[in-house]
Parts: sequence; structure tokens; C-alpha cells
Amino acid sequence: MPIGVPRVPFRSPGEEDAVWIDVYNRLHRERLLFLGQHVNSEISNQLVGLMVYLSIEDDTKDLYLFINSPGGWVIPGIAIYDTMQFVSTDIHTICIGLAASMGSFILVGGEITKRLAFPHARVMIHQPGSYFYESQAGEFILEAEELLKLRETLTKVYVQRTGNPLWVISEDMERDVFMSATEAQAHGIVDLVAVENENTGVSYKYTNSF
Repeated sequence: MPIGVPRVPFRSPGEEDAVWIDVYNRLHRERLLFLGQHVNSEISNQLVGLMVYLSIEDDTKDLYLFINSPGGWVIPGIAIYDTMQFVSTDIHTICIGLAASMGSFILVGGEITKRLAFPHARVMIHQPGSYFYESQAGEFILEAEELLKLRETLTKVYVQRTGNPLWVISEDMERDVFMSATEAQAHGIVDLVAVENENTGVSYKYTNSF
């Protein structure tokens, strides 16, 4: 049966006894954040709140956002991206598993030179989608206009943060483009690829070489 979120002991400064808290709460205290699901309003608001709070608490220490997400809603994803640019602390983005759609958009939004993919991670970019078949004719037109505006916004961000020309990103946004970690690095979505340590097989080090 499911065990739920693991809990670990934590003793606050000045307290004699430790209390049991969920592991993510404990990791948040170490400035480690996680996006491990579809992007929606709930997880977006949680991450926005954590980034703002931790930045206010100490703006001299970096934040680390681990991403394993198939994507999700565009506006909540943009909210996370904008907050990453707003807070004063640098945010490292780390792709573990998959960063697809809005997951890759958030990945590319990390501090430039501090965006990392694990060696077997996958990255996918494409244009924003919608549910036109559920709309009336008038709603279809309005939604199509909004979709074009959102696509333009996402495209400009990818161009700015990857260093690729507009025509390259525009072509990529026409379809699902899957990339390995090294391909994502060559594409400018990440700056570094982690390399497995040959001695232990479990630890990783940063590299900027292919």
C-alpha cells in the first residue's frame, strides 16, 4: 500500500527535541525545490510562495529547482518563470527524468550558466496547445488569438535564453522536439550536463563539455 510522503526528524535551532516533518519540507529548508508533476495552479502557487519567502529569508544563497515534469498549463508555468526572474537570488534549474513543454520552459528560465541536466534526462519543447474542439466559433477565434500571443511570448523567451535565432526556435515550436541532455546543452536550454562518477556510479559532477 502507498506509504505517502516520507517523514524525517528535524530539530529547529534552540529546540531540544526533534519533530517529524515530511521530507520535502525538510529539503525546502535547505533551499531545494521540486517540480515533479504536471504544472497547474496549485504547484505553481506553492513554488512561487517558496521562492519569494526563501529569497526574502536570505538573498545571498542560491535556490535549486529540480524538474521532472511532463508539462502542463501555460499561465501557471509563466507565473513560475516570472517569479524566477523577479526574486533576487539565483535559481539553479536541474532536469531529472523529463522536462517537457512547460517543464522545459521553466528549465530554461534558470540563471544562465546554472541550468543543469542529468545525463539520461530528456527535454522536449513545442508550441502551446488548446482545446479548440470544445469551443464555439466566437470563442475559437478569441482563444486562437490568445494562443498566438502566448506562443509569441514563449518563443521570445526561448530565443533570449538559448541564444538561438528566431527561425530555429520557431521551427522547433511547430512540433514535439525531444532532446537528450547533451542535445539540450547544444541547443542552449541547459548550460551543464552532469556526468556519472566512474568510481562510485552514483555521484555526479558538473561539466560544460560534451
